[in-house]
Amino acid sequence: MYKVASGDLALPAGRESTPPGGETAVEREEVRKAVLAAIGTIAPGVDLRRIATDRPLREQVGLDSMDWLNLLDALAERLSIEVPESDYDRLGTLDAVIDYLAARGTARAAQSGRPDARAPVSPPAPAPPGAVRRRIGTAWVTVRPIGPDDVALESEFIGRLSDEARYQRFMTTVRVLPPAKLHALTHVDPQRDLALAATVIRDGREQMVGAARYGADASGTGCEFAIALLDAWHGSGLAGWLMRMLIDSARRRGLASMEGIVLATNRRMLELARQLGFRVMPDVHARETVRVVRLLQQRAGTADGV
Repeated sequence: MYKVASGDLALPAGRESTPPGGETAVEREEVRKAVLAAIGTIAPGVDLRRIATDRPLREQVGLDSMDWLNLLDALAERLSIEVPESDYDRLGTLDAVIDYLAARGTARAAQSGRPDARAPVSPPAPAPPGAVRRRIGTAWVTVRPIGPDDVALESEFIGRLSDEARYQRFMTTVRVLPPAKLHALTHVDPQRDLALAATVIRDGREQMVGAARYGADASGTGCEFAIALLDAWHGSGLAGWLMRMLIDSARRRGLASMEGIVLATNRRMLELARQLGFRVMPDVHARETVRVVRLLQQRAGTADGV
């Protein structure tokens, strides 16, 4: 599912007298205004003057996973600075966000004369309500909830999966799923489950390139996840993005744990799960699969997910 490499934050020489991030005071003030303006757009009911600069930003503003990604997208549009997924943990407070973006802007400006410097690519259009959009490589990817109108899109996506990817997801290589299964995949109970489609526009039409979901268990305290990507998107960062959205949504709904059943030979998925804090455990029901389990609610005296 993912990791995106972090950008080079090396700063130009001769800036010892500038603030810690290497930016000038004017640049940092411009970034601060842009960040607050973006927050005001995503969370219009928040009093921006009351945001403490050294306390967790998302808790103060009440940003869920969709809001957070929309905020990052808004900042990418305002400042032409994209934040790789691997740097999300560096953006805990308002000060941290401002320092990070100011430093990235300074580093980009220092490199602007290099032959490999590229102008930012703008998204084709704003993401529709309930969806988020970000650039992965040269493509703009939209992530949105899956609904009843997506039966044909889901069927096409499953048919385009490689035999290996299809078997890893459904434990079958059949290219066409029964209508009842497609109905179950696209008719989701929003109170208990979440199903996300990652789509791009190809030749003027929407095409699904990835899907991720979780469903609450019978007790309503835990959930099970599943994810699948077209082969071309493995290693792009898309899987990590989707999984973090699932984890954040399940945590905010109060679910205590998330788990999945993974083929023991699926090294890519197992490595991703470990990176996201899942523990790999034996599956007592089958030798060819293992369970990956992650706690979602932090317990007193423990680290998150432990």
